[in-house]
Amino acid sequence: MIESVPMIKVRNLSKAFGALRAVDNLTFEAARHRITSIIGPNGAGKSSAFNLIAGTLRPDSGTVELDGRDTTGSAPYALTRLGVARSFQITNLFFGLSVLENVRLACQSLEPRRRYLVRLNRLSEPLRRAQDLLAELALADYAGELVGNLSHGDQRRVEIALCMALAPKLLMLDEPTQGMSPAETAEVDALIKRLAGRVTVLLIEHDIELVMSLSDHVVVMHQGQKLFEGTPQQVRASPLVREAYLGVDHAAA
Repeated sequence: MIESVPMIKVRNLSKAFGALRAVDNLTFEAARHRITSIIGPNGAGKSSAFNLIAGTLRPDSGTVELDGRDTTGSAPYALTRLGVARSFQITNLFFGLSVLENVRLACQSLEPRRRYLVRLNRLSEPLRRAQDLLAELALADYAGELVGNLSHGDQRRVEIALCMALAPKLLMLDEPTQGMSPAETAEVDALIKRLAGRVTVLLIEHDIELVMSLSDHVVVMHQGQKLFEGTPQQVRASPLVREAYLGVDHAAA
């Protein structure tokens, strides 16, 4: 059964920068159509692990499988073709273009290469898909607005729309609520929950309450290694996590 095959399978993944072992023998799986979050204190190795999975970094050892296929060390563009879409901590959009134009360009990237030079007014399918995505993600009212004029929270939602325009199997979100107000965070929370029915979500997030609300599975990293993994309830109850990540001495708790 295809549903029994993990979308991501990481085995003994390691990466060092000189004497610093940023990721040390990391192993975990992310189930299909579920939300898996990677958490940990600053310097725990979360971003390095994310970059190894996304192809931005090449591992020193270990393997990464996507949908049952070995993708270890594959370039980001190759992973995009295999169904990986990723957002970054720093919003990466065309701020001088409208919301619709940003999303249409992402949709247009799926067109066959022979159509790359076709006049835009003849590319009706990317425009239709972009409009559908904006409607689905509650961004239709902003279609004509310049992205640079939007709030930070709305820009983040546009970035997720660009990711979804690539028709991904795996959506990788790096700190999607960074710098957001509580109201904006709640909107993104609801959005990610809706999308998880269609795609597998791998998330890095510092907002612990958001992680516990969103996630089906949580991987806790500390000093480059996996400290603990389990459901949000198991993570909350773990003395190891409370001591290393939350700063609580479990002996005194």
